[in-house]
Amino acid sequence: MQRQLRINGLMFNVLDEGEGEPVLLVHGFPDDHTVWRKQIPALVAAGYRVIAPDTRGCGQSDMPPQTRDYALGNLVADLIGILDALEIGKVTLVGHDWGAIIAWTLAARHPERVERYAALSVGHPAAYASGPIEQKLKGWYVLMFQLRGIPEWLSKAGNWWFLRKFTAQPEEIGHWIANHRRPGRLTAGINYYRANFSLLLRPDKTSVRMPVLGIYSDGDRYLAAEQMRSSAAYVDAPFRFEIIKGAGHWLQIDAPDRVNALLLAFLKEPVK
Repeated sequence: MQRQLRINGLMFNVLDEGEGEPVLLVHGFPDDHTVWRKQIPALVAAGYRVIAPDTRGCGQSDMPPQTRDYALGNLVADLIGILDALEIGKVTLVGHDWGAIIAWTLAARHPERVERYAALSVGHPAAYASGPIEQKLKGWYVLMFQLRGIPEWLSKAGNWWFLRKFTAQPEEIGHWIANHRRPGRLTAGINYYRANFSLLLRPDKTSVRMPVLGIYSDGDRYLAAEQMRSSAAYVDAPFRFEIIKGAGHWLQIDAPDRVNALLLAFLKEPVK
């Protein structure tokens, strides 16, 4: 079921399916909640309630106009607002890409709302910021995204040639292009990087205090394994690192059976 929730002055499109213990799925860039379409049925069938919002500026949710509107504090507050509106106290949290960064911060700042956390692809913000030279090279695009107007022009040029080559994700590209042809939507997504560039210089080093599962894929073009592996230093609870071989950055699309198996096993583990 799709819900429309007014949170922090914006209308959010939120998928809410199933019954049982709640699981909050948080997507990244350039996605919306549909990137979880291969996880949602498995989680619902296993007896969980799945909450999957389009984050601000993405999918069918409202798109605030200013770069500062996409600051990390606002993104975290949106998730808290969604949980409050649905009268959900505590969740299992799952985040990918930018959704993982938001989720790490939510888990660190609001531990009373998170039972356990599964981070896909992106490690703790402090581990990412202090990552090895491999990570700096893989993350070159973060600097490019700071240039006003150029990433938007480059992405759209030649029938979205750059976005096609940069992502190399044929299963998603048609949906991404359709979403980001809409006025302002591509800039809204890139504003996540612009509004939060200071995270690279002054990352929040707050540890999380609940069990964490870190899942990394060895075909990831944008992230080094070490930034996920070293996230253990920022987890004051059990931390497990898993590598999925043969999958790219969008591992939940490339290897859904393996991702689903890891998530379901993690959900069943007792919280100590």
